[in-house]
Amino acid sequence: MRVLLTNDDGVQAEGLLVLRQVLSRSAEVTVLAPDRPRSACGHSVTLHKPLRVSHVTMADGSPAMAATGTPTDCVMLALRTDLLPEPPDLVISGINNGPNLGWDLTYSGTVSGAMEAAISNVPAISVSSVRLDVAPYTSDAQAFLSGKAKMNYEVAAEFIADLAVKLLSNSLPKHTFLNVNVPSVPKEVLRGVQVTRQGIRRYSGMADTRTDPMGNTYYWLGGDLPEDVLEPGADVHAVANGYISVTPIQMDLTAHASLDTLRDWDFAAW
Repeated sequence: MRVLLTNDDGVQAEGLLVLRQVLSRSAEVTVLAPDRPRSACGHSVTLHKPLRVSHVTMADGSPAMAATGTPTDCVMLALRTDLLPEPPDLVISGINNGPNLGWDLTYSGTVSGAMEAAISNVPAISVSSVRLDVAPYTSDAQAFLSGKAKMNYEVAAEFIADLAVKLLSNSLPKHTFLNVNVPSVPKEVLRGVQVTRQGIRRYSGMADTRTDPMGNTYYWLGGDLPEDVLEPGADVHAVANGYISVTPIQMDLTAHASLDTLRDWDFAAW
């Protein structure tokens, strides 16, 4: 199978390298990723300046391509230009350093890489590795964690290699992709896999107001800890309890339950 890899941590990120190494055992892998970190860029597209692609070497000497744009740009370039000799059978975005759970998906460049593939109806997976020895997971993780969890991309990469075969051997509805979060623990510590729904994770919003040396005010949006609603069946709950979370995500964002309510509103004047 031909696999395109991208991410939002940049072309030299460790998670991307490990994923490439594992997938290369059984697939033809092409890497096209941003030339620098693009975390939290969402589904942004570069419209007002040219995109440039360069050939680079990853830490293990393997070849890759680096683009000056976002993960979405990278997937667009791969699918809509002649940059690749053949189109990919599968697009995988990651492995992200940190979770993409619940409402994180609206911010995530990692998820948006897979989302762009889904728009073109190319099978896709976004994947993140989640440390459980840090807040907000500590209290929930202590039941099965011994010591501190180090970032373990290998476990996530091995799972994705298996999931990729399953995805290409089966079918999902059009314009649907899989968002995967893997606890960063040894495989023998994992509790298993749960198929989940998107949960609730919100950021209350830290914004520092500061003053520069010239006396001008500026603002710094920061990384306050998220607030997770740990509901059984949701991705945030599964990961917090030591399970790999696999969530099918669709492009249709319509609140279908509200359609009939809105139809009852009086729009006669219009």
